[in-house]
Amino acid sequence: MIAENLHKIEQEIQESCALVSRKPQEITMVAVTKSVDSKTANELVELGVSDLAENRVDKLLEKKQSLSQHQQIKWHLIGNLQRRKVKLIINEIDYFHALDSLRLAQEIQKRAEHQIKCFIEVNVSGEESKHGIKPDELHSFINELEGLDKIHVIGLMTMAPYEASQQEVQTIFSTLKKLQESVKEQNLQYAPCTELSMGMSQDFKTAIEEGATFVRIGTALFRKG
Repeated sequence: MIAENLHKIEQEIQESCALVSRKPQEITMVAVTKSVDSKTANELVELGVSDLAENRVDKLLEKKQSLSQHQQIKWHLIGNLQRRKVKLIINEIDYFHALDSLRLAQEIQKRAEHQIKCFIEVNVSGEESKHGIKPDELHSFINELEGLDKIHVIGLMTMAPYEASQQEVQTIFSTLKKLQESVKEQNLQYAPCTELSMGMSQDFKTAIEEGATFVRIGTALFRKG
């Protein structure tokens, strides 16, 4: 079942890339394993998936321990991170997708033993319930990160509302793409901002067409039937 789902997603990634003259190699599919156990996650790794994501600190640490025989796994924390938990997780992950405040960045700076690849979370949709930096505050926030040598801003992240129309989703993703390009143009060594983490099971095809380089897929991988 998982093998079939994975094959279907890989095909859809290829088709979406072809529509906009992109190469599938430009896309990193991050498998979101928060809804499955370690045994199921292991099955995925044995099928060749090497990027795994969790949105909770305890669950990521648990899975990492269970799958410790797989040295090739890159671990992504995609959920919001409380400052008090930074010390528990920051040296256990390869990517952090939800940097959204200076205080959190300062805590990472204090606790990290190596440079952390971070995506800044941007609340493009303006939803009250969503975390993230407001689009018009992005550049001043990035300027505040200068000098924090453990923070490497590789890109931006956003989520479209689940109930958004196709048009709304496109607008949100294309807005993030423009923001990413505007940061990239500044040629900041600490914030190259070449990547875009956007798109989940229901909208990753649109995200790829709008420029995503990391897509976070959970439900579509583990769907039955």
